[in-house]
Amino acid sequence: MTNRTHRSRVLTTSAAGVAAAAAIALSLAGTATAESSARAAGSTTVSPAGHYFAAKQSGDVVLKAGPLTVTCAVSTSQPTGSGTANQIPAAPNNTNASGPVSGTISAPTFESCTSNVPGLNVSIATSGTWGISIQHGAPITANLSTPSGGLVMSLTGALTCTGTSGAANVGGTWTNGAPAKLAYAESSVPVTITGGAGCPTDITSATLSAAYDVSDVTDPATALTVTA
Repeated sequence: MTNRTHRSRVLTTSAAGVAAAAAIALSLAGTATAESSARAAGSTTVSPAGHYFAAKQSGDVVLKAGPLTVTCAVSTSQPTGSGTANQIPAAPNNTNASGPVSGTISAPTFESCTSNVPGLNVSIATSGTWGISIQHGAPITANLSTPSGGLVMSLTGALTCTGTSGAANVGGTWTNGAPAKLAYAESSVPVTITGGAGCPTDITSATLSAAYDVSDVTDPATALTVTA
């Protein structure tokens, strides 16, 4: 009886972590920090104006909550072929004299996801309009915004639970280059968890760590840059 009770507690704690991690990604919560807001006073120009870009993970995307770790080996955001998703705004809208330059991105995909808990299967679905807001500074910030319900993580196996992300701003940093670099380090993410017995419905947040290479699709040889 003691062993069964211990196992139940371990599964509950582990599943809590997996479901909490559902609020991601980076892809990619919480509110913007006061520090990020303070940086918004400066000017920002993102170049080259009007070019499309794509993002691909560099290394694993890691989602954590308590003792549980979820790792996704594949995460991308690609232009849709029409519209303004994954497009630097055309001039003059690629420049803001007193704040960040913002745009929409295709909801990133998260695939080949595994957990550190045996017997739990993980799948992630994303949807809706996601956005990115880039502000020149030291460092350059790149905040990712997600809609309510924009990411849903499903757990099956030892437990059956669903974690759904809330509307969020995930604070990250940008480094110019070809490719440019996006990085998110243990960014906090809100989550709502539902499911049957054993699902940790009291969990409300998780963290995301991820790095992405961001490349110019219009002209692959061109560097993506953020300047004042």
